[in-house]
Amino acid sequence: MVRKIIKIEEAACNGCGICAAACHEGAIEMREGKARLVREDFCDGLGDCLPGCPTGAISFEVREAPEYNAAAVAQAKAPTVPTPLPCGCPGSQPRTIGGKEGTSSAFPAQGESCLGQWPVQIKLVPVRAPYFSGAHLLIAADCTAYAYGNFHQEFMKNRITLIGCPKLDEGDYREKLTQILLANGIKSLTVARMEVPCCGGIERAAKAALLDSGKDLPWRVVTFSGDGRILEEQNR
Repeated sequence: MVRKIIKIEEAACNGCGICAAACHEGAIEMREGKARLVREDFCDGLGDCLPGCPTGAISFEVREAPEYNAAAVAQAKAPTVPTPLPCGCPGSQPRTIGGKEGTSSAFPAQGESCLGQWPVQIKLVPVRAPYFSGAHLLIAADCTAYAYGNFHQEFMKNRITLIGCPKLDEGDYREKLTQILLANGIKSLTVARMEVPCCGGIERAAKAALLDSGKDLPWRVVTFSGDGRILEEQNR
């Protein structure tokens, strides 16, 4: 039959796995570092996988394809076989850590971890997740937690933490961060960056995303030195 179905441009896919996590039917899997439409009869043509793609690699097309098979989808989702996770890695499964305040009780008070969710990489987090609802968001260059000794208690506590490195990661975080701000009731935005010029990319992406979202949120940018000092703070 001729119907609407998704199309994945392999050259544009960066292998983040967001679409595979968003596809509730299991039509998309990560294979050899790329998203693949592995079951055309599992694709319902509604496009839940489209909004989260940071590179725009997924689109709709109308062509000859097998009819959507809801019964086969239900059978495949039965708990007898574990659902494949994006990138084939159990560590990519989104989950909340600790209680509402985003702190973990798995560690003693001294040196307590304040990580409130998993995963933490900007490229890996889903656009929508329960832990984003009403969250105070921390967007941090990944070196900051190593440079500043009390980073967990002073910056991560009571916040949802997203990390990245604009020099090493491909693409811009702007679109993904915009989608997160639009899709969730974020209450505030804190950006933590290093003093090096390349780290300005994460600050620019966060500010641009806030502007693109049209949200009027309080924000703060904190710049750290390589030897662990706070050099500058901007607030609004």
